[in-house]
Amino acid sequence: MSGSVDPVTARGARAWVALVAFLLAVYAVAAVGALASSDAPALYASLDRPAWAPPAWLFGPVWTVLYGCIGVAGWLVWRRRAAPHRGRAITWWVVQLALNLAWTPLFFGIGAYGLALVEIVLLAAAICVTVACFARVSRAAALLLVPYLGWVCFAAALNAAIWRANG
Repeated sequence: MSGSVDPVTARGARAWVALVAFLLAVYAVAAVGALASSDAPALYASLDRPAWAPPAWLFGPVWTVLYGCIGVAGWLVWRRRAAPHRGRAITWWVVQLALNLAWTPLFFGIGAYGLALVEIVLLAAAICVTVACFARVSRAAALLLVPYLGWVCFAAALNAAIWRANG
């Protein structure tokens, strides 16, 4: 029957609408971060940074790709309707996204580099939990978050170096 719904994996128009919703959620977080840090390139340029700090122009493209991966990963888990750990996985996805949202205003908005470091360490921990939860539901979803985790760990090291040099 062509109109039936797979009880295990959401498919069809509803699934595509959900994909758009997941992507809108992550890019809304990006937009709020951008609003909170409209002068981020100038501020970043004014900071005493380590020699290994990337150029300011790199952050936009990297985060654009990572946010896409975060959205698709959440959607892949959401689609697995019958997965027993799906609810917990989606909850952790929301937690890490909220923590992601908080970092930019802390670092760029109010210049609280030490507090931003604590927050980004919590974000990295939440991403680790999210990856572990996602792995129980969808290996592909978990793997999509690995580059994000790597970048956040790198950003945490950069945050620490900036705090040390500018704090």
